[in-house]
Amino acid sequence: MTNQNMNAKSTETCDTFCYDEEVVQRVQPKMDEVLGVELIFKALSDATRLKIAYALTLEKELCVCDVANIIQSTTATASHHLRLLRNMKLAKYRKEGKMVFYSLADEHVHQLVSIAMAHAYEEE
Repeated sequence: MTNQNMNAKSTETCDTFCYDEEVVQRVQPKMDEVLGVELIFKALSDATRLKIAYALTLEKELCVCDVANIIQSTTATASHHLRLLRNMKLAKYRKEGKMVFYSLADEHVHQLVSIAMAHAYEEE
């Protein structure tokens, strides 16, 4: 490791190893609460699905054909991604005749996508 890399590493970590046992005992048992939550982020980590979710923050609902055109894909591809979002409970759908309309599952999903977009474009 070069001196430059060693210096960068030393400023990002503690110089000594110690921890607050009380804090660790209070927080550590709560770590199981994140089980399953990572799947939400995994679903949204795909650029196509994130685009779809973002489009659904801009419009209350969109039909599969609209989504396909927005993301410039086939309806089969759009439908595949929408189905995954629905299976992850991030989106919901309704049928009207031969048309299928999708919307975000709830306000929490809307906020999650909106906050992520705002964070990505905020100035440092």
